[in-house]
Order: sequence, then structure tokens, then C-alpha cells
Amino acid sequence: MPRAKTYSGDDIDITFDMSRCIHARNCFLKLPQVFDPARRPWVSPDAAPAEEIAAMVRTCPSGALTFSRKDGGLEETPVAINRVTVHENGPVSVQGALEVEGEAVLRATLCRCGHSANKPFCDYAHVEAAFSATGEPQSDANQDPIENDGKLIATAVPNGPLKLDGPMEITTGTGRGLGKMRRAFICRCGASKTKPFCDGSHKDIGFEG
Repeated sequence: MPRAKTYSGDDIDITFDMSRCIHARNCFLKLPQVFDPARRPWVSPDAAPAEEIAAMVRTCPSGALTFSRKDGGLEETPVAINRVTVHENGPVSVQGALEVEGEAVLRATLCRCGHSANKPFCDYAHVEAAFSATGEPQSDANQDPIENDGKLIATAVPNGPLKLDGPMEITTGTGRGLGKMRRAFICRCGASKTKPFCDGSHKDIGFEG
């Protein structure tokens, strides 16, 4: 996998990890003067105010983009509530105080179609695979408030689901709550009949990942 590369500016450094990118194009659509894939180098950290760049980077769903302020501005901190979002025909995105496969991150997009070549991270393989799964499932999981008092740890169970340990709120792509809990098993084989949750179907289909 390509290594992360840092682009240094006067007021802000921008780091890009290609192995995490899902090509959501937030960066180019919001700040094309800074992020332009047709240009080399494709990142120009001095082409916009550092605060604008930092605000945009915080919207990068995969966490492929991160920043470091050099002007005394605020660095990125975890959002107040660890959030897991289920996307229509696509991955789950996680945001908060996170640890994914042993790495501390603030944002990540994780595969649930079973086809990513970069598991547990999404690589947009769900598009080519024509993965179909609602982003608005029904749920009778607990909706009572829970204290967001720690990190959310995401671990890929060998040949099984994504195990999430820690305080979290799971929502649909439109923000409707699916449950507030401290442990969840999210399907990542694509075959569960109770998506986004695992129902053991990975065993039936011989999922490897």
C-alpha cells in the first residue's frame, strides 16, 4: 500500500493516506484550489486559509486526510459521541475517539460488502460489486442515552464480522437512530439478513477476510 504523504504549508500541514481514500471527492468539490487530482502536486496547503482547510478535512469520511496546524489553530479532536453510520448500498463510517485495528484514528470508513481488497477499510469495491443493502434498516435496539465515556475499538474478527467495543450510537445515513450500545457485531461479508448486524452468515458462505 502507498505510504501516507505530508504536504507542508506555511500555516498547516496536510497528510494524505491513499490506502484509506474512498474517493468521496469532498476535498476537490469543496476546496478545488487546494485539492486538485489533475495537478502535481495535487495538494496546495497555502491556497486557502488554514481554518478553511481544517474544516474541510474534518469532513473527509475515510480519514485519509488529516492536518496539523502550524499557526496555533485548533487541532482536530474526537466528536462528542462515537458514531457509526450505515450508508445505503455502501460501507459504515465511524467517527469519534476510535481505535481501528490497533491504530488511533478520528474517522474511518469500513467495508461491509465483503469485496474490499483493503479490509477492514472500504476501498469502494461495493460499487463495482453492485452491493445492495439499505441504509435505512429497522431496529429495536436500545435507544436510551448512554455515557460516552471512552474510545470505540473496532476489530475485524478473522473471517467474521466487525466487532465494535465501546460506547456508540449507530445511525442510518439520514441520521435516524438504530441503537445506542457498548458492543455490536457489524456484518462485513455482505450476506447477513439482519444488516447492518451480523447473523452468522459468514460461516455459511465461507467468508474470508
